[in-house]
Amino acid sequence: MITFLFRGLMYVVSAGLGLIAADLLLDGFQIQWDKWWGFVVCVLIFAILQTVLSPWVSKVADRYAPVLMGGIGIVSTLISLVVVVLLPIGGLRITDLTGWLLGAVIVWLITALGSVLLPLLFLRKRVDAAKGRRGSER
Repeated sequence: MITFLFRGLMYVVSAGLGLIAADLLLDGFQIQWDKWWGFVVCVLIFAILQTVLSPWVSKVADRYAPVLMGGIGIVSTLISLVVVVLLPIGGLRITDLTGWLLGAVIVWLITALGSVLLPLLFLRKRVDAAKGRRGSER
């Protein structure tokens, strides 16, 4: 259960980092920092949508368009962004086509990398700490 919660937290953090990276790199992708609570809710909803949509989009693509199987992550990221931007909570705006297309790619890439690298970073510190305790016991 703790592993599940840890992985979920790492995914939410990586989703937040992906959205922040897109905000920093693209003019048409804007986090509304004056509505920070809206951004926090956007990150949580985005992460949940990604988790739910990825298997569903994969199943649909496998059935109707197998050629799209490689782009499932980007497609589910784009759908999640559409839903989050349309919600009346504020926190995130995407104003142009470049923001939508490159924003989806940037968020997908950072989220994918973060989902792999963040757990390794935290687990490495934990392993190093355990080795240090074990070495001092001898």
